[in-house]
Amino acid sequence: MNREDQLIAQMREIIEAQPHYRKLANSIGDDAALWQPSRSNRSVITTDALIEGVHFRTETMSLEDVGWRAMASNLSDLAAMGSRPVLATVALGVPQDGTGADVLEMYRGMLGVASAHRCTIAGGDITRAPGWMISIAAVGEVRASHAKGRGGARGGDVVAVTGPLGASRAGLHLADNVSMLSETLRDEALRAHRRPEPRIREGQFLGASEHVHAMMDISDGLSTDLARLAARSGCAAVVESVPVAASAAAMARARGEDPWDYALSGGEDYELLLALDARAFRHVSSRFHKRFGRELLAVGRLREGSGLFQRKVEREEAIAPTGWDHLRE
Repeated sequence: MNREDQLIAQMREIIEAQPHYRKLANSIGDDAALWQPSRSNRSVITTDALIEGVHFRTETMSLEDVGWRAMASNLSDLAAMGSRPVLATVALGVPQDGTGADVLEMYRGMLGVASAHRCTIAGGDITRAPGWMISIAAVGEVRASHAKGRGGARGGDVVAVTGPLGASRAGLHLADNVSMLSETLRDEALRAHRRPEPRIREGQFLGASEHVHAMMDISDGLSTDLARLAARSGCAAVVESVPVAASAAAMARARGEDPWDYALSGGEDYELLLALDARAFRHVSSRFHKRFGRELLAVGRLREGSGLFQRKVEREEAIAPTGWDHLRE
């Protein structure tokens, strides 16, 4: 048995130990996975990739953390559509100095978050690469009436998020200088950056509400993602408040930056961004609090027109999307 077959045999052991693996109609070793979808649901399909040196550095993050983040980012996309995850496949690029133990460590990270949300890793591919690369395709299921997208928002809708923002950006900056924050805030920031939690249950809850008109996750920063939601819905967006995580506020001050601007530009928060009927906001927020123990946080409103604005005192000022842009030169 060659080294690749030995590694695949080891991977099969940990993958087939998944509690929901039996739902697959075949086992690892075939050319593709067989899955029986639910008759009453629609399939939701997403893919995302993480590249060493672009999305992570192994000097500041373990391979188990990398695997966790890669899976979490994909499951967050499924959450944004109001769906529940069912399966994922993984394409892994391994550098020349990567070992079988490294691969298994990355898989343990992926399995950690996938298993918590009843998502089965159904197989994938491994190849040599110039550096670590992980690409995941994930599938979810959702009732047609509960599926949400970015394009259904309306003028007058309240824009809200499921949690405070900026902690992941603080974790990124903290990785090079851990002394910048106190221990408690340091733990919050590093956890948000290395082990983000996809809002699966929250997405299903909000997706089931007729008052929620549009939804997406915040992966590239509030300013960038809100501009996308507004443009897709043919509206303008006005930011009135930015809920800033405690670690992000502290990091912004340590760097001499404004906390609102810091959180607006942060990426990889993986909270959900939603637009909902203004008349129902208090009701939906109350039910959300009862279910999850925290409030929906209003950040602004949508109105007729186009563009992204920030309200300052009694006037609006146009602001530019300042979040992550993969093609920025």
